Amino acid sequence: MIDLPVPARLRLDTAALVANWRALDRLSGPAACGAAIKADGYGLGAAGVAARLAEAGCRDFFVATWAEAVALAPLELPLAVLHGVRTEDMAAALSGVARPVLNTATQVARWRAAGGGACDVMVDTGMNRLGVSLDEVGAGLLDGLAIDTLMSHLACADEDSPMNAAQRARFAALAGRVGARRMSLANSAGIALGADYGFDLTRPGLALYGGVPRPEMADLIRPVATIEAQVLQRRRVEPGETVGYNATWTAARATEVAIVNLGYADGYWRGFSDRGVARAGDAPLAVIGRVSMDLVALDIGGAALEEGDWIAIRHDLPAAAAVSGMSQYELLTGLGQRFERYWR
Repeated sequence: MIDLPVPARLRLDTAALVANWRALDRLSGPAACGAAIKADGYGLGAAGVAARLAEAGCRDFFVATWAEAVALAPLELPLAVLHGVRTEDMAAALSGVARPVLNTATQVARWRAAGGGACDVMVDTGMNRLGVSLDEVGAGLLDGLAIDTLMSHLACADEDSPMNAAQRARFAALAGRVGARRMSLANSAGIALGADYGFDLTRPGLALYGGVPRPEMADLIRPVATIEAQVLQRRRVEPGETVGYNATWTAARATEVAIVNLGYADGYWRGFSDRGVARAGDAPLAVIGRVSMDLVALDIGGAALEEGDWIAIRHDLPAAAAVSGMSQYELLTGLGQRFERYWR
């Protein structure tokens, strides 16, 4: 099989990833700081992320599904699977590759019937997504389970909402009631709400990867990913001519344009049409016209770019979200499989 170099890549910054985790660890106070590495490490590559964070000192990792856990088995990480355990998952769950986070009474019964050992449990404190109810806990649903971590999830941690304190109070009231070794509530945004939200373990995701879920974290979090793509063609567009689908951009002057190997199939979304910015060295290059499936056009001004040269798009997530209309989560997890991912 021919191993071909690809014309688009993600440059991933080990120092920034580790610095982000350490900043979140400090903000977590006495609580341990884990890492959510679901959705293939939020699009950056779960194995690469996990190996680097484990070396930095992270000891708790969270994925969404058993397929994600099994894929990471060679790393022998302390993993928990957030979506619990279906009948189809029991063989993997009983293998010990990870702990299930039990979310329903049916999952609790399934785990008991199989003679499963240590597990985690999600309790719903108001989000009405996953989790057993407070009434079920009060009725003894969890009695006798070997619970490592009792957890819940904040619905509005990225906002100054009274729901945050209400959820925290409901969760705190469970302390000591089910024999759990630890309690965990805060995600990335929840960490910024203060030490009262940390309990024993925090579970950041977005902020590890350069996302800023709350304004007070802006100076602490560093971008981790930079998109790099190759120029496929340089062309001159004369005044009055248009570029791209639906002719949304018209040249007001003679313009040097680079056509670049990047598009919405790679996760560089149509929302960047006529709004995105790339760079050649320190020179900003404006996206002009519609972003298409595989290509984007750039006004390169006086930049000396030719076919085969590389341009960079630093994934400054808050700014990119504001420009594109996409959430920071979508911008990360939508990064396509056509990128070569490499760490430095």
